[in-house]
Amino acid sequence: MGSPAVRMFHRLEGLFCVYKPAGVHWKLARDTIETNLLKGVNATPARPLPHEVRFLSSPNKDHEVAGGLALRAASVPVLSKHPLVTGPEFQHIKVGVGHRLDVSSSGVLVLAVGDGNRTLRDLYRTRTTRDYSLQCEFGMATRDFTDTGRVVERSTYGHITREKMERVIAMLEGANQKALRMYSSVDMSSQEAYELAAKGLLGPDGKSVPILTGLRCVHFQPPNFTLEVQCLNETQKYLRKVVHEMGLELRSTAVCKGVRRTRDGPFTLQHALTRHRWTAADVAQAIRQHRSGKRSKGRCGTLTDKAVAQTPEETLAASQEDEANGETTIAELQCG
Repeated sequence: MGSPAVRMFHRLEGLFCVYKPAGVHWKLARDTIETNLLKGVNATPARPLPHEVRFLSSPNKDHEVAGGLALRAASVPVLSKHPLVTGPEFQHIKVGVGHRLDVSSSGVLVLAVGDGNRTLRDLYRTRTTRDYSLQCEFGMATRDFTDTGRVVERSTYGHITREKMERVIAMLEGANQKALRMYSSVDMSSQEAYELAAKGLLGPDGKSVPILTGLRCVHFQPPNFTLEVQCLNETQKYLRKVVHEMGLELRSTAVCKGVRRTRDGPFTLQHALTRHRWTAADVAQAIRQHRSGKRSKGRCGTLTDKAVAQTPEETLAASQEDEANGETTIAELQCG
């Protein structure tokens, strides 16, 4: 069995996510978490020192013999194995980072420890989509598409209506759906393409141009408006550029005042650890909850598959049996 520090590190292996504030570089967030995890692991109780047998001189003078001192066998701790001599058991803990956020953006940032890095790579091979909330403003264009950049143009926006905004959104969605089909590796006329599209899994294999799989306006009160975006292979700069191009299509200008990622694959804002919870204990709890959530989804998926595979006669027989027994299993209630 390993030492308490090793056991603590094994509890930290897996995936979790944090909330990266705006104005904080992702490297600073990662380094802070690495330092906190290292402190937490090395703060566990140290392993007891090993002992060795040494021959020491007897303190009792009556046991002195002619020609020398009397010796006695004693078990003493090996001080060369003391933590003050060897240093902490863990010198470095590598934390892997998922899809990154730039300095101006905030939201969900997925991280991995130990074996979780392999799981993180597998996660991003499965056409993982991400959701963003974009805070935007009409009437201004800047060099870097943000509200703090150098202003290059100002314009009016009184002519913009919700209906015009929806038409531009529909045009962008159509163009991106075309790109989604273009970069997919399956034949669009095949049964496989139909099944993937029905499950929402149709998309490019590997890297491609950024693709918006969903776009809607959830708040419209000029000059301010809010967009919710679902996308693949995006960058935050690309999303700001989309807002800029929407302003041009509406015969005006627009900038993005804030980019917040609300979901990255299975991780949402509800799972994200805020800065004061970037500790080893909270990270271990988040990883444990993520593992238990995956297991429960797997069990529900198995039960759902069995229910779909039943024939109508089997379903009728099962329902009659349930009525006779007068009870429903907890698993069926949870998965339903």
